[in-house]
Amino acid sequence: MSFTLHGVGVSPGIAIGVARLASHTRIEVAHYVLSSQFLDKEIARFDDAIAAVRNEMEQLRGQIPSNAPAELPAFLDMHQMILNDSMLSEVPKQLIRSQQCNAEWALTQQMEHLLAQFDAIDDAYLRERKADVVQVVERVLKVLLGHPDNLPSTESNLADCILVAHDLSPADMIGFKHQRFAAFITDVGGATSHTAILARSLNISSVMALHNAHGLIRDNEIIIVDGEQGVVIVDPDDAELEEYQLRQTQWVIEHQKLKRLSGSRSATLDGLDIELHANIELPRDVAAAKEAGASGIGLFRSEFLFMNRSGWPDEEEQFEAYREVAQAMGDMPVTIRTLDVGADKPLGGLTEVTLNPALGKRAIRLCLSESAMFHTQLRAILRASHYGRIKIMIPMLCNLQELRLTHAAIARAKASLVEENLPFDPGIEVGGMIEVPAAALMAQSFAERLDFLSIGTNDLIQYTLAIDRADDGVAYLYDPMHPAVLQLLSVTLRAGEKAGKPVSVCGEMAGDPRLTRLLLGLGLRRFSMQSASLLSVKQQILKSDMQKIVLLVQKILRTTDEDKLETLIARLNQ
Repeated sequence: MSFTLHGVGVSPGIAIGVARLASHTRIEVAHYVLSSQFLDKEIARFDDAIAAVRNEMEQLRGQIPSNAPAELPAFLDMHQMILNDSMLSEVPKQLIRSQQCNAEWALTQQMEHLLAQFDAIDDAYLRERKADVVQVVERVLKVLLGHPDNLPSTESNLADCILVAHDLSPADMIGFKHQRFAAFITDVGGATSHTAILARSLNISSVMALHNAHGLIRDNEIIIVDGEQGVVIVDPDDAELEEYQLRQTQWVIEHQKLKRLSGSRSATLDGLDIELHANIELPRDVAAAKEAGASGIGLFRSEFLFMNRSGWPDEEEQFEAYREVAQAMGDMPVTIRTLDVGADKPLGGLTEVTLNPALGKRAIRLCLSESAMFHTQLRAILRASHYGRIKIMIPMLCNLQELRLTHAAIARAKASLVEENLPFDPGIEVGGMIEVPAAALMAQSFAERLDFLSIGTNDLIQYTLAIDRADDGVAYLYDPMHPAVLQLLSVTLRAGEKAGKPVSVCGEMAGDPRLTRLLLGLGLRRFSMQSASLLSVKQQILKSDMQKIVLLVQKILRTTDEDKLETLIARLNQ
C-alpha cells in the first residue's frame, strides 16, 4: 500500500529506487557483577575493544578517496577525538573496578551520563553532537559483543538503491562511499547534523527527521525521495511513479542546461552587470568556483583551516593556503574572512560552552581577545596579498570600538611586516560583515569607515527574529522574507550606495534563486554563494528586467501583511 512521509529536505534532487535498510537497534547490554579476580581481565578486554575501533577508524581514514569532500575526514577525525577522550577511554575502566561490572555495562552507563550533560546544553548544534558520542560508543559495543557491521552488504551496483537508516555516522558514510547510493533517508537529524552536511557535499538527495521511516519501510520496496520538498513516497502507484520519473528527468536536463551558462556574461535583460562570487572553505574549492564561472571569491571561510586538528595553523601554513587561492584566482578578487568561530562552530580549547554561545565571545570578539592568534592570521593574509587581489573581511561587527581595535591590529601587522621587509599590498581593502541588527542600523557609519560591506543573512535573520536557526523546533520561524529582515537589508544597501561603497550578500539568501529578483530590486549588485548555486542564480539574473523589478520590490517593502507579501513575491518571480 502506498503512503507518504514528510521530513526535512536537506539535499535537493529526486531519486527513485529500492530501499536498503540499515540496522539501527540500540545495542542492549547485560549487567553482571564480576569477582575481583576477573577485573584486570575485563579492563584489558575493554582496552582491546577501544584499540580495535581506533584501528578500524584509521583504516577507514586511509580509504577516503583523494577527491572526497573535506567533511569526510573532518568528521571521522571528530569521532577519533571522542574515542580517545578520557571520558570514554578511561572513566569506564574506573567504573569496572569500582562497581565490579562488565565492560559493556560500564561503557553504557558512562555514555548515558555524557548524554545527560549534552541535553542540558541550550545550543541546538551542540546538543546534536551527542549523536556522535552514541555512534562511537556503539562501535565499541559491537566489538565487545562481537556484532557484525550494521550496514547493508556490499553490492556491485547501488546506483538505484536508497539507504534507509535510523541514523548514519561519518564512518558509516565512508563505508558505502564507493557504492554511491542514489539517496538516503534517516529517522533523526536536522539541517545541521553531520549526515545532512555530508549529503550536500556529496550531492546525494536526502530527507531527514522522518521519525519512523525505518520501522515503516521494508527492504526492496520501491521508494521516491524528493530532497527539495522533504517528501518520501513508499510503494508509489503507477501514476506517482510516472510523475516523479518525469520530474527526475526534468531535474537532470535543467542542471545540464545550466552548465552552458558558466561562461556567459552575468547581466540583466536591460544590460545591468551583476557580480557573482563563490563562497569557499578550503583552497581545493576554487576549482568548483571557477568551473561555475565565479568572478571572484566573496567569502573564504578561514576557520576551516583551524578545525579538526590538535593545534592552530601557524603563519606559514595559513600564508600558503591564502596564497594558493589568490594565485589560482589570478586577477579576480579573493575576500578572506578572519577567524569566525564560536556559537555553532566551536574550536577546541579556544571556545567555551556557555549558556548562549550565539550571544557570547565569538567571531571578531574572540579574535580581539586572542591578540597573538589574530596577529598571526593578519600577517598571513597580508603576506598573501602580494600574490593576488586579496581583501580582508571582519565578521560580526557590532560597534565602532570593535572596528577601531581591528584597524589598529591590522596596522600593527603591517608594521611588523615592514620591519622584516616582507612584501604585502599596503592598500589592501578591509570590509565588514553586517550580521546583527545593530550593525545594519549603523551601516552608514560602518560604510564610511570601511572599503566594503557584506551582509551575512544567516545570522542577521537569526538575530533579528530571535530564533536559533539550528533548532528544528523553531525552524518554521526562520523567514528570509520577514518584513523586518527586508527593511534591514534595504537600510544596509542604501547606506553602501550613499557612501559609494560596494555591498554584497554572502549568506544563504544570495544562493536562493527564488530570492534573486527580490535582492536585485533592493539594490544588490554583488552576490556570493556556494558554487553549486551560482548557475541557478545567474539564470534568474539573465531573465530579469530591472525596471519591472524595482517597482514591485518597492511595494514589497511597504507590505507587512504576510498573504499580500506572498502574492507580490509570486508576481515578482513570474
